[in-house]
Amino acid sequence: APPLQVRTPRISFPDRIDTSWHPLFPEFAAAANSVSLLMPHVEPYVARATLAVRDQLDEELRHTATAFAAQELQHQALHRSLNQRMIAATPALARVERAAAASYGLLERRGDQRWSLAFAAASETVAFALARWTERHIRLLFDDADDAVATLFLWHLAEEVEHKNVAFDVLVAVAPSRRRYLLAGLVSLACLALFTIAGTVVQLWSSRRIWSPVAWWRLLRWSISLCFELLPDLFVGATRNHHPSQFSDPTLLVAWLRGFDPATGQDPLRRR
Repeated sequence: APPLQVRTPRISFPDRIDTSWHPLFPEFAAAANSVSLLMPHVEPYVARATLAVRDQLDEELRHTATAFAAQELQHQALHRSLNQRMIAATPALARVERAAAASYGLLERRGDQRWSLAFAAASETVAFALARWTERHIRLLFDDADDAVATLFLWHLAEEVEHKNVAFDVLVAVAPSRRRYLLAGLVSLACLALFTIAGTVVQLWSSRRIWSPVAWWRLLRWSISLCFELLPDLFVGATRNHHPSQFSDPTLLVAWLRGFDPATGQDPLRRR
């Protein structure tokens, strides 16, 4: 596999941003915004867990793990920039963000090194499953979305595909345990679900769509289809002798990343 490339995309958000950045599916924007709130807390945790064991890795994996951590930290930096604007537009999201920060901080402080590595590897499986689900709906969810926000999410998801093996390889090299990996994955998934629901409810309330049957029907339908991607991937990942390289990559996201120019931040799918 080619070495991981650490990209620094030129993505500029306006000072004031509409949290309903998808005019056709504002409830999708609300859910995606809620996931974004978690990134400045999940991604550094994953990066720290990986970097803490660099000295225990062979030279090739050590270099790959270092690049992987750099990609994760780059993700959280741009999500943090977006989140600041979202919270300015919907101040109640600050409470959700603080609760998420406290929860992931507690997981990191209470867990030992083996737990942190399992959490990192399982969280990357969850992220990869999110990328596979997104690809099946990519036109529907992003064609009419704000350009800068869509580019951020697609770049992030595409890099999750690119580095899908790394955290798992580090786990296997240092503290292999399929049972711990599965438990950590279920905890990661529970945190993702809890804070996504909380953030989405806050935004639907703020936008006065909280009682919209259409909004809740769409969210329920997407959630069910996402579960059919996330749960099998996580449980398959916990089976003996499985490796993430055995998962088929979402080819559209792979092609998207190949055509993405970080210097311009130009979305290869943009038709406007």
